[in-house]
Amino acid sequence: MERRTITSGTEWESTVGYARAVVADGRVHVSGTTATDDTGAIVGEDDPYEQTRRALENVASALEQAGASLEDVVRTRMFVTDIDDWEAIGRAHEECFGEIRPATSMLEVGRLVDPAMVVEIEAEAVVSEGE
Repeated sequence: MERRTITSGTEWESTVGYARAVVADGRVHVSGTTATDDTGAIVGEDDPYEQTRRALENVASALEQAGASLEDVVRTRMFVTDIDDWEAIGRAHEECFGEIRPATSMLEVGRLVDPAMVVEIEAEAVVSEGE
């Protein structure tokens, strides 16, 4: 199996021991991704729609680094701190994916690593060999 890791360069990766994404056997696995900017600051505090939108932008960036795109996504998992925010989160997800329509799950969790974070998103994409 050929394996390649994609890094964002944040301190979290080395502290926790993970990669932003892993490419293996034509699949791209994007780690849980939150709404942070290039400096690590949270984008859209107290705004589930804006946090989802930014988290998905960050997912798209990781996919691009891995040689994939949102069009290649077959699955997302959304971890949310308040399931009552499902409509705002779902709207941002739908706006991002439209007709791509990956399989998805939305799960309420007790909390995320920072109390200001309200959503974390994982993604899986499939790319043809040689892409």
